[in-house]
Amino acid sequence: MILEATRRRLTEKQADTVDRLTQAAIEVLEREGYAGLTVRMVAAAAGVGTATAYTYFSSKEHLVAEVFWRRLLQSPHLEYTDDQAITERVVAALRQISLIVGGETELAGAVTSALLGQDPDVAHLRVRIGLEIRHRIAEAMGKESDNDVLEAMEMLYAGALVRAGMGYGTYNEMADRIETTIRLLLDR
Repeated sequence: MILEATRRRLTEKQADTVDRLTQAAIEVLEREGYAGLTVRMVAAAAGVGTATAYTYFSSKEHLVAEVFWRRLLQSPHLEYTDDQAITERVVAALRQISLIVGGETELAGAVTSALLGQDPDVAHLRVRIGLEIRHRIAEAMGKESDNDVLEAMEMLYAGALVRAGMGYGTYNEMADRIETTIRLLLDR
């Protein structure tokens, strides 16, 4: 599957370049941290020119947001059965999303910082990410989902993402807190 970048449609060769850049971004993040990450450094690690990297990514925030977007799209949609309680399905959906960057401390913090940025390309991705997360929560809630509850679940996830990014806990811990809060809200 060739994933479309946020700025343009890609040929197979361009998609390969973007894949190398996103992989290199993860490697550079692990080594240098988010503060030390630059598009120039990522381009060098990916074996492409800096100008080429900027053709695809307007900023380091855009690059990191793209890494998260791709991970989200690559995580499979969960299958639910009719006998599963809504609470269990929503817990499973939000746990899966929360753990996309779980265990990768530098990437997790970078994703939070990047998604809160003002870059227009990040804003575009933020909308796409938000819609995908909303879709997955709605799938978990089923046909008769209540829009207010759906919005509360979105806010719960977004708040947990910010808390993890601020260092109030890891993404793994936030996944547990999300579960507790879902149960408080839905099991009443």
